This record gives sequence, C-alpha cells and structure tokens, in this order.
Amino acid sequence: METIGRIRRERFVKGKSIKQIARDLGLSRNTVRKVLRSEETSFAYEREVQPRPKLGRWTTELDRLLTANTNSSARERLTLIRLFEELRALGYEGGYDAVRRYARHWSREHAGQTAAVFVPLSFAPGEAYQFDWSHEIVVMNGVTTVVKVAHMRLCHSRMFIARAYPRETQEMVFDAHERAFAFFKGACARGIYDNMKTAVDAIFVGKDRQYNRRFLQMCSHHLVDPVACTPASGWEKGKSRTRSTWCASASLRRA
Repeated sequence: METIGRIRRERFVKGKSIKQIARDLGLSRNTVRKVLRSEETSFAYEREVQPRPKLGRWTTELDRLLTANTNSSARERLTLIRLFEELRALGYEGGYDAVRRYARHWSREHAGQTAAVFVPLSFAPGEAYQFDWSHEIVVMNGVTTVVKVAHMRLCHSRMFIARAYPRETQEMVFDAHERAFAFFKGACARGIYDNMKTAVDAIFVGKDRQYNRRFLQMCSHHLVDPVACTPASGWEKGKSRTRSTWCASASLRRA
C-alpha cells in the first residue's frame, strides 16, 4: 500500500511519467500502469493453487491429527504448534507455515460441514428452560417507545412467561428469573442462554464460558446449571422463541 501511494503521488502530484516513476522506484512499467489505471489504493494476491512440495505426502496424516484434535474435549485439544511438532516427530521435514495454511483451509471446510448438520433435541419435564431477550415497540401513554422483553420458556412443555423492562441490566435479569420461577413454582436443572453480556464475560472454544460472578451466584442459589449456546447456533436450544415473542408482543400491544 505504501508503494501504491508513492506511485500515485509521483504521478498526480509531481507529474512524472510512467517511465520515470518505474525507474525511480525500481518497478516495472506494467506495475505502474496497473496502479494508475485501476485507481485502487490496495491490491491483494492469493494463489489459486498452493504448492506443498514437502507437505503433499503428509496431508493424510495431518488430516488424521486435525480430525482427532477436533473431536477431543476443549481441555485436551492441542494447539497448531503442537500438531506441527507431532507431524515432525513422524518424519515431516517441511515448515510450519505450510501446515498452518493447510490447517486453516481444513478448518474452513470442516466448519461448513458442521454448520450443515441438524441435531434434533428433546427435553424431559423439569430438565431445562431457555432464557432470552427481545426488543419490542410499545405505546405507553400515547408515546411510542422501545422496551426489552425477558422471555423464559420451559423446553419440555413450551410454557412461557414474558416480562417487559426498560433496559437489559443484570438486576433486571435477576428480577425476570425470580418472577419466572415463582410463576412456574420452581426452577429447572439447566438454564440455556445466548451469550448475553449480563451473564457471560468471555467466550472460549466450544462450550467453555467465563460467567459473570453475580450471575453464577444467582444460578447457584436456584441450583441451576447454566449452559451457553454456540454463537450463531440458535437451534441448540431445541425450540424457537418465535411463538413466545409473538405472544408477548401481542400482549404488550393489548396492554
């Protein structure tokens, strides 16, 4: 990008010819012409076929290592450097960059295959509930405003409760749980959550999460085991919130 900027300044500010720019910057005339004619400020080059002269015959073994590593638990999963070292111990003499590029391509393909899989879920009575927020537009005293609606739904019976709040703070998360458990006359063994900021401080690989301390205290008080969904994988809840959201919106409109 720095070179492109120099070419453009030499041409449009100093008025130099293509031949002179190419000579002064040590570039070919075709390169200078390409920059000036395209009017682009950056170029990216990516090989369509990546040659792997030393890795070629080791791809089968690397596939096996990557597959085994992906199927391992989060605590037992190895870093790419460790996988590279294991491949070297088997006799691979190439560099780390080739392994890294291959592993990145392998991960993209594997992620696409994983996203296409659908696993239907079923729940026993009292096993789990799901909790989430939605934004609803309501009219209060003739004024149109946006409220946050907390939804809690039992995964087995699909019975739900929805309660509107002015904001989505942690105190309101706690209040929504207290009122929902009072309404259901008890709590479930597990609570399924999206990765909301009022509950999750950090997202790690797989299902590992660093939960907020106060949120964990609430779950511990009600003997609830919190479970967070994988980002962009709403199907993991097993039930959509479409109906409960619609019912809550309709109730708010009637109110």
